[in-house]
Amino acid sequence: MDPATILGMLVSFGMIAVVIAGDGDFMLFVNVPSMLIVFGGTFGALLTNYPMSAVLSIGGLVRKMLSGTVPAAEDVIETFMEYAGRARRDGLLSLEECIPRIDDAYLRRGLQLAVDGIEPEVIQSIMETDMYNTEARHETGIAMAASLAAYAPAVGMMGTVIGLVQMLKNMDDPRSIGPSMAVALITTFYGSILANFIFLPMVGKLRHRSKEEICVMEMQMEGVLGIARGENPRVIMEKLSGFQPPGKRRLTR
Repeated sequence: MDPATILGMLVSFGMIAVVIAGDGDFMLFVNVPSMLIVFGGTFGALLTNYPMSAVLSIGGLVRKMLSGTVPAAEDVIETFMEYAGRARRDGLLSLEECIPRIDDAYLRRGLQLAVDGIEPEVIQSIMETDMYNTEARHETGIAMAASLAAYAPAVGMMGTVIGLVQMLKNMDDPRSIGPSMAVALITTFYGSILANFIFLPMVGKLRHRSKEEICVMEMQMEGVLGIARGENPRVIMEKLSGFQPPGKRRLTR
């Protein structure tokens, strides 16, 4: 689990809960018709806008936001220093026994291509295509989260209009004004909560995760190409350390 994501959600919802509980009636903010309007309308709009296959991947987006991690740059560099040193000392084919132990499918595929003696230009083309497709999938997920952030407040406003219409229609019955006004206000509240505490933060987190993952993939591709070209491990290290912030590059020297 990403502690920043969990802490952020706890703080956001916790402060709202504290304020609501301070009034002494938490159930005042629980309204089933409003939930049906906002949750149903928001995800219904998402289904209309995206194919079913894309919508079904929303669970993966949530998991990536909550627990997605990528290898640290220092770990990637250390890994390639080991591979490059071994290839230089025992030959490129000696890396073949390391490949089954690699969990990262992208790195495993690239290193296998290098061990198979594929030309570096071909390896680069294959790995770049894989990386670009991965980035495109990320962008689709980010776009879905952004769409949900846009739909939720809009659907909340629709619920507000519905509640106001019901209230105005029954002005002669004072008992109906309260429930109708509750639907009118709570739907806007639900829409704002979904957009600002869940979907918009999800967009930012997924975009950050995507940049991290693509950066690691670029490092891995550069490392694989260096090994395929038979470059000196020191040269490979210098190339990969260029992906680090200047203040951290000395850690690899």
